[in-house]
Order: sequence, then C-alpha cells, then structure tokens
Amino acid sequence: MPGSTLEASLVRIRMSEPGTASLLPILHGTGPLASAEGTDLDTSYGQPHTLLPYHAQNGYARAPREVDCTAAILRNEWLVATFLPGLGGRLWSLVDRVTGEDLLYRPDVLQPANLALRNAWFPGGVEWNLGATGHWPLTCAPLFAGRVEGPAGTPVLRMWEFERMRRLVFRVDAWLPPGSRTLFVRPLLHNPHDEPVPVYWWSNIAVPESGGVRVLAPAESAYLLDYTGQVRTTAVPRRDDGYPARSALPTDTFFDIPRGRQPWIAAIGEQGTGLLHSSTARLRGRKLFQWGTGPGGRRWQRWLGGAGTYLEIQAGLARTQLEHLPLAPGDTWAWTESYGPVEVDAHGAWPQAVDAVAALVDDGRLSRADAEADVWAGKQPAELLATGSGWGALEVLAGGMPYDEATPFPHETLGDEQEPWSVMVRAGRLPVSDPPAATVTGPIWRKLLEGQEANWHALLQLGLARLADGDDEGARQAWQESADLRETPWSLRNLAHLDRDRAPDLLARAHRLLPGYRQLTAETLAALISAGRAAEALRLVDELDPAQRANGRIRYYECRAAVEAGEIGRAAGLLAEGIEIDDLREGEDSLDTLWFAYQHAADSTEPLPERYDFRMHP
Repeated sequence: MPGSTLEASLVRIRMSEPGTASLLPILHGTGPLASAEGTDLDTSYGQPHTLLPYHAQNGYARAPREVDCTAAILRNEWLVATFLPGLGGRLWSLVDRVTGEDLLYRPDVLQPANLALRNAWFPGGVEWNLGATGHWPLTCAPLFAGRVEGPAGTPVLRMWEFERMRRLVFRVDAWLPPGSRTLFVRPLLHNPHDEPVPVYWWSNIAVPESGGVRVLAPAESAYLLDYTGQVRTTAVPRRDDGYPARSALPTDTFFDIPRGRQPWIAAIGEQGTGLLHSSTARLRGRKLFQWGTGPGGRRWQRWLGGAGTYLEIQAGLARTQLEHLPLAPGDTWAWTESYGPVEVDAHGAWPQAVDAVAALVDDGRLSRADAEADVWAGKQPAELLATGSGWGALEVLAGGMPYDEATPFPHETLGDEQEPWSVMVRAGRLPVSDPPAATVTGPIWRKLLEGQEANWHALLQLGLARLADGDDEGARQAWQESADLRETPWSLRNLAHLDRDRAPDLLARAHRLLPGYRQLTAETLAALISAGRAAEALRLVDELDPAQRANGRIRYYECRAAVEAGEIGRAAGLLAEGIEIDDLREGEDSLDTLWFAYQHAADSTEPLPERYDFRMHP
C-alpha cells in the first residue's frame, strides 16, 4: 500500500484487565531507590513526598480472557505501528513488513503485576514514562488520541492526557512518513506553572532476548544498579560487554553518553539484525535492563505473561532513572525519537561495534523530522480516535490550566469521579460522600478546600492536599479534626500513615469500620505483624469473609503470622496448598523470606520451591 495511513481499529489481546482503582489514596512517595554515594549523581532532587492524588490500581487478578482493545494503527510501505491508547498509549507492536517480524517484544498474556507507581504494570512494546522514578501512573490508564494532518497529508497520531502528580500535559505525536524505514515519535512537555517542575521521562522499549543479542550505545562508561542498593560506575570497552545472556542477575546499566554525541541505543541479534532507537540531543540517557539468566529473573518473566524472554532498551532525559531535571516555568521541552530495523555486524570489539551502528544513525533526518513536527505542533486534532479521563477538563474548569486546542480536554469528558469537584467549583462547597471523592491535589484545590465549611469529608480531602504539599503536620491536624467530627476508616487509615507507633491500633479501628475491604485488611495485617502482634493478626484473619481469606496477599499474611505465632501446622498447610500473590511487588522478597522463616521454625532444610523464587538478588 503506497503512502502513509492512520486508522482506528480493535486488536484482540489475551489479558487480565487492570481493574478499578483502590478507594485508598497512595500516601507514600518514592524516595531515593539506591545510594549513589561516590558518584556525581544527584538522586534527591524531585523525589515526590507522596504519589497523591493517585489511588492504587491493585484490583486485578490472574484471570486472563480475550479482550478487544482500542488501537491506533500507522502504516506505510515498510512498517506497521500499533498503539494502545486505552493502556497508556503503549506502542504495542512495530512490524517490519519486509520480514513480517515484530521488532518489539509482546508477552503471550497481558498480565498486570505490581511494578508501577500505582501498582498495575505489564511488559511489552514501548512504554512512555512521565512523573517520577518508576513506571508512570498512567501506564494502565486511557489516553486521548486524535488525528493531526502533517505535511503533504501525512497523518500524525497524537496522544495526550493530564498527568496529575506533576500537573503537566503529557503529549506524544507519532508518524510514519511515506517511504520511511523508521517510525518517528515526538514527545512534548510544557510547564504552565509559576514554579519549576521536576521532570522524569523514559521511553522503555521491550525487545526479544535471544542468547546472542547484544545491546550497544555510544558510551565508554556506565552506571550500574544490580538491586544491591548501591550505584557503581564501570567502564564498557570490553569485547563481551552488552550481552544480557551472559549475566545471571537483573541489572540496570545506564550508559553515560558524553554531551555532544548523538544519542542512540540498539539491540542486535546473532544474525546482525535488530532494533535501532535514536533521538535528538534532549533525550540524552540510555539504559539496558536485563532480568538475568538466574531462576528469579526467569520466574519473573513467566509471571508477567511471557513464554519467551525479553530485555529493555530505554531512553531518558537524565543520565539515570534515579534523577529528575527541573523544567522551568513557562518552558517547553520537545524531542524526536526514531524506531526502526537495523542490520549491522555488531559483535566485534566494543569500539568497532559502536562505530558500525553509529554510521547508520541519520542525525540529519532526525533533525529534519524534528523541525517538521514544529509545523503541526499547534494544530487541533481533526478527529478524536480515543477518549481519556475527565481530569484535564476539570483542571480547565477550575482555572488551574489554560485550554489548549492542540491537546483539548472536552467538557463532555467530565464524569462521576469529577462530579463532586465540579460541584465545588460551581457552588463553592464539596459535597459529602462516603466513600470519599477521588483525591485531587494542587494549589487551586487546596485553596478551595482551606475555605470550606468544616465537615469530615472536606477536612479529609484538605489533609490529602496538605500532605501532597509536604505539610505533614497540617495533614495530621485536618485528619484528626475529621475523625473528631466523624470517625471513618478513611481518616483513621490516613492518621496511621503519619503515626507509626499508633498505626496498628488505628488501622485495626479502621478495619472494624470497614471489614470487607481487602486492601485495608492487607494494610492492617501488615501493621499488626510488624508490631509483633501475630496472634491478633490471626484472629482478624479468622473473622474474614471467604473471598478475602482466599486472596493470595491475605494468605501470605496469614502464613507469616502463623509462623511468628508458632502455629507451624497452619503455616505448613498454607505453603503446601500454594500462596500466589497477584500484586507481588518487583524486588519484593516476601515469599522466599517467608519460606526460609518457616523452614527455620519447623527445623527443616527444604530448598526454596521454584514457585516462591522471585529473588532479584539471591
């Protein structure tokens, strides 16, 4: 088919759906994820105090079925690029029409697991990451998508949404010019606020891993993070560098590309073919993530829905994912990325292999594509292909963000989640609701809440707005006043976050008010066990409904409490039946630690079963 086309379609994917958001807002932040002592990295700037206003996406299960997902598909003579606007705008596949092969990795089953800032995440394709260290809050959320007319009628796919933690509009344009062997993608970020915004961006590209695949980037040194909690630096001039299959452990390798050098990264298979990613200079960072060949890394990949194995080549604004960069007030950052097939001899010495790939990077074409994108940057989408959330429309309604026709948030997208806040904007008073309204944060919302007539719901929301600003004492005061007016599980749970000594008692009181909510049950059990109150935790488990008791996370806490309370037979039964935690966290050592604790208590030395071995660093 000549030329370039863009069409909206449906693609059928076998998947476990991410589920609805939790009723419980995320009160914690990120914090430095590793020590960078001895390096020149600044890992403290930009780490958020909380992940508010987001609520966790942890309502999923491991129950896949066939689902028709909205897709936006770009085609030209050489490539077919399929995007999933309903799942964070993920570039789900990039097929080379000459060979029929997908240049990207896709799992057999799209199975969410707890790897993102909001919990639910899945591997595969190209994921966009904006916000803070980790997989971004909208990775399993819908985006707006529309058609924009590019030069000579070339269709451009635009995807956008309001990222609520950093309060920035996320935007990506993608296009396949006629005759192009590469897909172009152009993210754009604008800071409309009066203060600098810490910015984090990484494009995460999953590619198949075979025994001979090699990852190359134009660097002679790198920062390594291997899940020991310490970043270290290393040189990368050796012949055997860049082969993930030669490493047993999961590792993040952040290539330190010198300023002024064209940034790119490539994954090249044994036969000399693979994927090349390059970009304009703004996107400086490059990374290789590998699960490693050990049992934990292989177990994780099967857990995430894959029969095969994969690695990720990634590109970011900073040198590493431990850093954030300040986006100045009124400033706009944009850059252009290219994705395409490559064929090159890349298996010699590192310098020669790097030079061979670098010779194929057409930086002039990248610059021209970047300049072309400026021509349509301000255009309004001519057609809406997919709809995102109503949060952007609410922000525009409240005056917290100007309306921009290039990334429109239609008033019609305001929905049930936004309704209480729409009422407050129009009528000046937040309606009382139980469960509480979904959280909002930001200066305009805090100002409106500070002026509210006192009721338990307004005070609860005010405390969340204060906590998001780093005002812990102000949050505590608001939540205590809310509890004094009416004791609710919501205020007690929030107070527990700020008072670790009283947390078990506060959460136990909250649970008595809301005994049927599994996420609160899990937090309560964790607090009781951590406080050495295992017997009390077991009594709580005994009172739960069957659905909660059958949940893997609850079964884990029951087993852990049984071990600590000396009820070895109870623990043995649970472990023998099997404990499967749907939302197991990346790097979480719960299952192997539980197994060895049980072995010690039972005076046994049975080896760790494969199903419990998720160890990132044994």
